[in-house]
Amino acid sequence: MEQKKGLVKTAVQFVKFGIVGVSNTLISLVIYYIGLYFGIYYVISNVLGFFAGTLNAYYWNNKYVFRKEEGEERSTAKSMVKVFVSYGISLGLSTALLVLWVDVVGIHEKIAPLLNLCITIPLNFVMNKFWAFRAEKKAGL
Repeated sequence: MEQKKGLVKTAVQFVKFGIVGVSNTLISLVIYYIGLYFGIYYVISNVLGFFAGTLNAYYWNNKYVFRKEEGEERSTAKSMVKVFVSYGISLGLSTALLVLWVDVVGIHEKIAPLLNLCITIPLNFVMNKFWAFRAEKKAGL
């Protein structure tokens, strides 16, 4: 019964993580397009969007998806750095996969990013759940 409860909790977290992910994507894209509108170099606009989306991810994943349970503690600074590392790994992986799908396999550049999501979303969820937001029991408990 406890194992079933844990699976349901993880499934709910995954759905919440997906909702947060949609907001991250929207924020990243809005910042990217605003940067382009104001004549900011597209790579810089992309980096600004990445940082804004990742800050959003940290805030909502910390507050809504991977909340600390009673008797647990977690370092805010460590969690934030780990979230940026997690999302940075996903960004690097998705970029490498994009090149593979488009230039090597021949998948259309508009379809390839959708394939990446099937890999990077679950990977990012696992990195965030079990590494970035892993809480520790408070001392003395």
